Amino acid sequence: MKLYTYFRSSAAYRVRIALNLKGLDYEAVPVHLLRDGGQQLGADYLAVNPSGLVPALQDDGLVLSQSMAILEYLDEVYPVAPLLPKDALGRARVRELAQIVACDIHPINNLRVLRYLVKQLGQPDEVKTDWYRHWVIEGLRSLEAHLARNPGTGAFCHGDTPTMADCFLVPQVFNAKRFDIDVEAYPTIARIDALCADLPAFKAAHPSLQPDAE
Repeated sequence: MKLYTYFRSSAAYRVRIALNLKGLDYEAVPVHLLRDGGQQLGADYLAVNPSGLVPALQDDGLVLSQSMAILEYLDEVYPVAPLLPKDALGRARVRELAQIVACDIHPINNLRVLRYLVKQLGQPDEVKTDWYRHWVIEGLRSLEAHLARNPGTGAFCHGDTPTMADCFLVPQVFNAKRFDIDVEAYPTIARIDALCADLPAFKAAHPSLQPDAE
């Protein structure tokens, strides 16, 4: 199993957590998103993932991209330490929480969007930072409300074991902190993130411990 990854990519971070939770061994193949004009845009990597994004997971001759699809695949093929609950409503809720991050926050704040703001639209770095912070804060506010009001929230996002939702939450919190966003303003999110930080699977997936960390 190979994971094409970049240490600071939140999408790759999600997959690293999931692989660790399931105890799956994999080879990390770093793809530097800034070096050489972006190695994800080079012919070698585009032959792996035509979208030119990380992560991509190669398993048993199959290559998958998109972190949610990868996590769902892992859960179906490697069912130990399930990432989704057994009941339909629980599975829907976990997907809902994950998609608040994957659909509402991440797409408008990833590297290629931020680059476009600066290079094509001519916005200064402070505008780029304001843009990033605005949409992360909006998303975290929404996620906090969903978590705080629902009795399905336990020690983790859903119940008392980590799920796909926690795999998405933790990397987003990491990036929020990089941009000096006060995560303590969202007490449920902060509590879950702190709990996850003590678990070996989450610790090992942290960007600072990756082979390509800078």
